[in-house]
Amino acid sequence: MIVPGAKLVCTLGPATESGDRVRALAEAGCDVFRVNFSHGGPKDHATRVQVVRSICDDLGSDLAVMADLPGPKIRLGDLVTEPLALSAGSRFVLRPDGRAGDAGGASITYAGLARDVGPGDRILLADGAVELIVRDVDGDEVVTEVVRPGSIRARAGVNVPAERLGLPAITDRDKEALAAALDLGVDLVAQSFVRSAADVAGLRALMGARVLPIVAKIETRPAVEDIDKVLEEADAVMVARGDLGVELPMEEIPVVQKEILLAARRAARPAIVATQMLESMTHAPRPTRAEATDVANAVLDGADAIMLSAETAIGEFPVEAAAAAVRIAEVAEERGSPFRAARPACTHADEGAAAAHAASQIAGDDPDVVAVSCFTRTGRTAAFLSSERPPVPIYAFAPDPAVRRALAIRWGVRALPAAVPDDTDDMIALMDEGLRAAGAATDGQLVVLVAASPFGRAHTNMIKIHRLGSPVG
Repeated sequence: MIVPGAKLVCTLGPATESGDRVRALAEAGCDVFRVNFSHGGPKDHATRVQVVRSICDDLGSDLAVMADLPGPKIRLGDLVTEPLALSAGSRFVLRPDGRAGDAGGASITYAGLARDVGPGDRILLADGAVELIVRDVDGDEVVTEVVRPGSIRARAGVNVPAERLGLPAITDRDKEALAAALDLGVDLVAQSFVRSAADVAGLRALMGARVLPIVAKIETRPAVEDIDKVLEEADAVMVARGDLGVELPMEEIPVVQKEILLAARRAARPAIVATQMLESMTHAPRPTRAEATDVANAVLDGADAIMLSAETAIGEFPVEAAAAAVRIAEVAEERGSPFRAARPACTHADEGAAAAHAASQIAGDDPDVVAVSCFTRTGRTAAFLSSERPPVPIYAFAPDPAVRRALAIRWGVRALPAAVPDDTDDMIALMDEGLRAAGAATDGQLVVLVAASPFGRAHTNMIKIHRLGSPVG
């Protein structure tokens, strides 16, 4: 996606497994490819990661791969027919026996559900498409009545309030998926059904020597209520509106989304808005007006990225959906500034964060400034700049390709390769030459450079208004 602006995350699946489709998504504006470990097998996951890496090499770009772990999610088993329609008032039994399901009941992946629910409890299937009420518990079977009819498919989600479940925050399947993701060399890990900051800390402890950024998926009431602590522990958050929308009343979701995005901005953490962004494009070549408005409002509310799920994983128009998301976000960025969420006040005690705030202010006050640039080993300075939302592109020069790929999720940041400079003057010269080589700016144009001085012996503490092509030192 062009900068400045929100990034695009696209989920890979059967509709987008080929190299041609991945290349088309990248060319349409995808910045991060999501591999959902809830679906498919190890071979599918490995193939998708390898295809992304191959296409990135061909394009000379640093696009990221995000592994999405299954989490403590209850799912239906196989069904005798799909889709399976459930009618109002019918009896539907949830059982852990592994038998293929029909209109009278289906197997589930969690044997302990009968211990966690009781008569009168609400259970939702397939992101709320079907609503059940528990009428009885018979041994390990949960007998329910369908109160909202609809259709379900195999592996559809089974939702009960998160605080009621006895499932661990990190399941054995999560541990297996994490090990596989680390072996595949992914760049980000999304943790499903986070309930507390301790859940995130627990996942990080399992990573060993290669610690990756963790995207905490906010899809439970406990996580919403503990959002500030979750943000302290996580590297990013995702507003996962599918399961969140069945944990909370649907009328609360728009406001909760805004609250999470604001909290993420205050904490300088990137935030992704996901689920049903352009859902109709799973089967249609154009989105609805309401969906276009939803994407635009997420951008204006301060989302770092928007994510497409079924639209690109199993949809009939995956590339068109990605292109539509990019166009909508671009217009929101270009014409929506009067409606954009206000920038949080500067309360930074950290030198780097304070420098980023000042650099953004300079870029906003001087119409001649065309870009903000930094040199970063860890991505930290670029992250601070992104959180400030300057009105010009952010170019981050980073020697480590893993850092460049991790920055793909950050609003407005374009990461560029760089050698390690010898000193501060060499770093300024590196950025001067690199910006011109990348076509970011031309000789004589003004840029704001953010750096450490002296290089290698200080944190980010310097701001320089620099005219490209002018002598350094």
